[in-house]
Amino acid sequence: MEFKFKVHIKIQKPIAEVFDGIYNPKKLSGYFTTGGASAPLDEGTTVQWDFADFPGAFPVKVTKTIKNELIALTWEAGEADAAGKRYDTHVEMRFESLGPKNTLVTITEGRWNETEAGLKGSYGNCMGWTQMLCCLKGYLEHGLNLREGAF
Repeated sequence: MEFKFKVHIKIQKPIAEVFDGIYNPKKLSGYFTTGGASAPLDEGTTVQWDFADFPGAFPVKVTKTIKNELIALTWEAGEADAAGKRYDTHVEMRFESLGPKNTLVTITEGRWNETEAGLKGSYGNCMGWTQMLCCLKGYLEHGLNLREGAF
């Protein structure tokens, strides 16, 4: 069984604004990477995501960017494989226009080791991406930072 999940949310904003809400480091830092994001999510770059409520920055390797359609990245899983080697999971953020004022954002992540620790890691990240999407919706639709004080 492959440890992989998919979460999604509809945001009542045009696709270009929703895409920029994740791609743009200033906006991303306004609701998700509360300790900062070092750069835009351009294909081929490695950016640092920092969270004020969790210590340390996380390197995020952007593998593909298609404006208003896709952001794909990899980042390190929270566990090592059986040989003790660290490995990456794969994340895809897809954007679908549902008309001029509505966008569906779908995030999938997968490729955890099929172990107890891999299952636990997948559940934790599923929760994290679900919270990120809710925070994105609150930020873009209402100017709120729902992450503030949540952890």
